[in-house]
Order: sequence, then C-alpha cells, then structure tokens
Amino acid sequence: MPLSPDTMRIMIIGCMLSMVVLAAFYLRRRELSPLAYAAWGLFALVLPLIGPFIVIWLQPGGNRVT
Repeated sequence: MPLSPDTMRIMIIGCMLSMVVLAAFYLRRRELSPLAYAAWGLFALVLPLIGPFIVIWLQPGGNRVT
C-alpha cells in the first residue's frame, strides 16, 4: 500500500515534533540557568532534525538531584 505525499509529510512533522519534545523533557532534568534553557531549547527547535540529538549528546548542565 503506497503512502500519499500528504501522509508522509504528516509523519515527518510528527517525528520532528516528537524529537523536540524529547529534547525538552531531557533539558527539564538538567541544572541550567533560564538563559541556558532558552538557548538549548531554541537550538533544538532551529535544527529540528539533529538539534535534539545534539542537545542530549552534549549533556548541558549537571544532573538535577530529585
């Protein structure tokens, strides 16, 4: 069953949004200043395909002890 171009576009956008949400949840558990949160979050949004992976890979800030 071939997929229509519109279905493929929706799936790609869904994956990109999922990766941004994943990066946001990852950053939430890090100890960063508000400016650093904004900068890393903006980085993940500006580069939606590789930004979230880079944010998690570089591990900004320290682990928050809860």
